[in-house]
Amino acid sequence: MRIAVIDGQGGGIGKHITVRLRQELPPEVEILALGTNAAATVAMLKAGANEGATGERAILYNVPRVDVITGSLAVILADAMLGELTPTMAAAVAASPARKILLPVNRSGVEIIGVTTEPLPHLIEALVQRLKVFCQKGGSEDV
Repeated sequence: MRIAVIDGQGGGIGKHITVRLRQELPPEVEILALGTNAAATVAMLKAGANEGATGERAILYNVPRVDVITGSLAVILADAMLGELTPTMAAAVAASPARKILLPVNRSGVEIIGVTTEPLPHLIEALVQRLKVFCQKGGSEDV
């Protein structure tokens, strides 16, 4: 199972996701850090990602080649992360056949009705638990 964690700016959310995934998932699960910039990629690599790549081309190349994509909701929003996430990146992530398990972090002016406001650590914990079930079921779409 290959999981892409996508983040930008300082990579803080991606770092926290990566730490928790590394703690909770079996060692054979591969975590790929995809940063919109080098600082984000480095933060996720230091947190335990197996590999990392940076920039638009890296994201375009890798998102069709993973089983799961995770990060904040911003990874499917053009010009999110203060413009670091390009429209081409957002389209590639959205079009990827990978399962997308995203955090509803509202920094891009998008509000998802029906989602309760929770602190980021609670959201990351819910994401990690969801990914554990997904991995245990072998990537089944029925989860």
